[in-house]
Amino acid sequence: MNEQTTRAVSDLGLDDMVLPFVVEPLESRGRVVRLGPSVDRILSRHAYPAPVARLVGEATALTVLLGSALKFQGRFQVQTRTNGVVDMIVVDFDAPDRVRAFARFDADNLARAIESGEASPAQLLGSGHLALTIEQGQENSRYQGVVPLEGQGLEEAAHQYFRQSEQIPTLVRLAVAENLTGEGSQWRAGGLMVQFLPQSADRMRQADLHPGDAPEGAEVHELAGDDAWTEAKSLAATVEDHELVDPTLSSERLLYRLFHERGVKVFEGQSVIEACRCSSARIEDMLRRFTPEERRDMVGDNGRIGITCEFCSTHREYDPADFDPV
Repeated sequence: MNEQTTRAVSDLGLDDMVLPFVVEPLESRGRVVRLGPSVDRILSRHAYPAPVARLVGEATALTVLLGSALKFQGRFQVQTRTNGVVDMIVVDFDAPDRVRAFARFDADNLARAIESGEASPAQLLGSGHLALTIEQGQENSRYQGVVPLEGQGLEEAAHQYFRQSEQIPTLVRLAVAENLTGEGSQWRAGGLMVQFLPQSADRMRQADLHPGDAPEGAEVHELAGDDAWTEAKSLAATVEDHELVDPTLSSERLLYRLFHERGVKVFEGQSVIEACRCSSARIEDMLRRFTPEERRDMVGDNGRIGITCEFCSTHREYDPADFDPV
């Protein structure tokens, strides 16, 4: 996309959309994600306090950025388990377009963190691990990468994952914003990912060599990073948070701002839908796997088994007698 293209740069900002792009002179490609109503429904449904909502919004944008790269019908999941105030986040992306998310946090500890000014996303995460899982629908087609969380945020954890597991030079930027209006709050999230994918594997290795990646005791040779990746990463790093969540700034216009001197080409965008996969049929099938004694232990004061989905908060009730053998 440059000034010589036949199609003008679009100024139409589209929410809940992933836009792939490539900067051919810099042998780099990536995606921009803009989330509006989808992430707002996720965060508002659970009425998360603002610091938690921002963290879940970041995790959702990151999951969509990575999961939208799947070329098959499968599932991509990002999950954190830590000792932090927010001790668990789960975001599922069902290719090609469905996302859902939830978080678990300690309300008392969150209040103390806010009072002490220690409620940034990285501080709320604490220490633990970040797991990224790809499933193709078959038990033998499952891949998982795990990154330790040691006080860093999700952006840096993503960089660490690509350095260690994928060995692809990558830059990730995430942003979340809350718009306060007379009708309540509206959440937005955005993300940008740029990766260096040259034809030469040697160029890729040199582009993102980190001294800390070398084995302990090994001699580290200082190598200049690849000029193309250095430029691509520098240009992408100039993006500001407000640009990633601005509803009046299209993804195309944003990419033009960043890479117009080199020329950037965009491809067909992919929509994103907030949707949960829970259903009465799935829950009934799960309940049948329990013994009658286990189901009796689930019965509430009203004599029924109540199940609430952690993702979409839908509450369903079942008569335990419906599951007894005939």
